[in-house]
Amino acid sequence: MSEDQESRTVVLTEIKDHVAVVTINRPERMNALNAAVRQDLVTTLTRLDADDSVRVVILTGAGEKAFVAGADISEFHGRTPLDQVEVSSSLSVFSAVELFSKPLIAAINGYCLGGGCELALAADIRVASEKARFGQPEVNLGLMPGGGATQRLPRLVGLGQAYKMLYTGEMIDAAEALRIGLVDEVVPPDRLMERTRAMAATIARKSSVALRLIKQAVRASVRSSLDEGLRLEAALFGLAFSSADKEEGVSAFLNKREPRFTGR
Repeated sequence: MSEDQESRTVVLTEIKDHVAVVTINRPERMNALNAAVRQDLVTTLTRLDADDSVRVVILTGAGEKAFVAGADISEFHGRTPLDQVEVSSSLSVFSAVELFSKPLIAAINGYCLGGGCELALAADIRVASEKARFGQPEVNLGLMPGGGATQRLPRLVGLGQAYKMLYTGEMIDAAEALRIGLVDEVVPPDRLMERTRAMAATIARKSSVALRLIKQAVRASVRSSLDEGLRLEAALFGLAFSSADKEEGVSAFLNKREPRFTGR
């Protein structure tokens, strides 16, 4: 299969009940991130961000062995520093995941290594199978992470645990990932998508206006001082009062009924 052919099939999307499931579909290569996957993921997320019918996205990998086992190392052979600068100058798939304006949950079903771990780090919530394995093995190739692990990993697990993973290149299991805060929930393999879909369905019933504002405020919390963050929260809280969803939510509460949010 040529890369042009592969680029049409490496990312699958299924939309149902306002939830989009985005599946990286290279199971024969452990869903490794090659240029086609990265490009298709950015394109897919851009399209879903503009689709008002989509309120939550689940990102996962095809098959049972891997979420994403890392970058496609074959693309590194012979790559020059200038080549890498050109690759890095475009919108990265990791930034596309982090900057996605709607809730995004990673359903991690197996190996989650290198760029795959960095992809999961950029998600809002990480739900892992008990069989999932995590690691940043770049140091074993004489490299360092280039998709955000040196920045996002310490923010999740603290400096010591981040250094340990980055320096040793060793894998950790799902239980350890949960203990250090790398993932938010661990479930049996046969319940991974059931549990992630249930979580996504709960979120999708909320006001999409409120969800976007929440994500904007929380994302700012790691980039600004407490005072700046509080000012932004106050401004966004005021903005929420301009939405029809706010009126519906308050009315439903006062009338003891379930709200019917429209995203306006």
